[in-house]
Amino acid sequence: MATKIIIDSASDITKEEADKLGVILIPMEIRFEDEEFLDGVNITKKEFFEKLIESSTLPKTSQINPTKFEEEFKKVVDNGDEAVCITISSKLSGTYHNAVKAAGDFKDKIFVVDSLNASLGEHILFDFAYRLLQQNMSAKEIAEKLDKVKEHLQVLAMLDTLKYLRKGGRISAITAFAGELMSIKPVVAVKGGEVKLVGKAMGSKKAGNLLSSLVQEKGIDTNMPYCVAWSGLDTTLLEKYIKDSEPLWKGKITNISRYPIGSTIGTHIGPNAIGVAFFEKETN
Repeated sequence: MATKIIIDSASDITKEEADKLGVILIPMEIRFEDEEFLDGVNITKKEFFEKLIESSTLPKTSQINPTKFEEEFKKVVDNGDEAVCITISSKLSGTYHNAVKAAGDFKDKIFVVDSLNASLGEHILFDFAYRLLQQNMSAKEIAEKLDKVKEHLQVLAMLDTLKYLRKGGRISAITAFAGELMSIKPVVAVKGGEVKLVGKAMGSKKAGNLLSSLVQEKGIDTNMPYCVAWSGLDTTLLEKYIKDSEPLWKGKITNISRYPIGSTIGTHIGPNAIGVAFFEKETN
């Protein structure tokens, strides 16, 4: 009996990456007005941001329904295997609850984990899960470990614009307009499974410094996965942040994973955002 990992495309794991690692990836649906796409299947992250920039309205992302989960769970169990299924935060989508519903018929074979995250946060939780898989842990053991460590998972990001938060109704038009005039760059974090504003600064340089300061305040567990990410079509800001934040990781982390942000979070933060995901040091 083998242990499998199932994950949704809100993690921004690509189909190529999933196929290479033997992971089962379930795509979410994206709708741009009358056009429908399967996330990461027939629309790339580059194509998504090109459409987002051109569109006057925000696209809609549909949750994965129970039937789709049930189909994938049945394939795993019929093959004599078991699986841990990692989903987007239950605070951001009904996907987690649909997975739990579908798993009801496969007790002791399918274990569902609410990542309380998305995008780069969900991705590094998967990175840790895959590390546990290489240690021959069972699906139940992996799920229990993930539920414990996700409490220490931190995701912080610097946004380039308030435009998309305004479009999504998360801030007022007046606040967005004033912020744009003053070149305000918001810094957000994932807290309790939701995206929250945690600070703002005037200009990219000060916002980058604020981002680094917040990361330093939390403290990075260098024995755990760590990654940076970007949204949009250009990695210039990301490379600058990596360089500017060297004191946080140089000599401690040899390999910094770089992940492109996709549709689930990209819809709300827009292009030219940069983020960092890590596990904070546990305090005894």
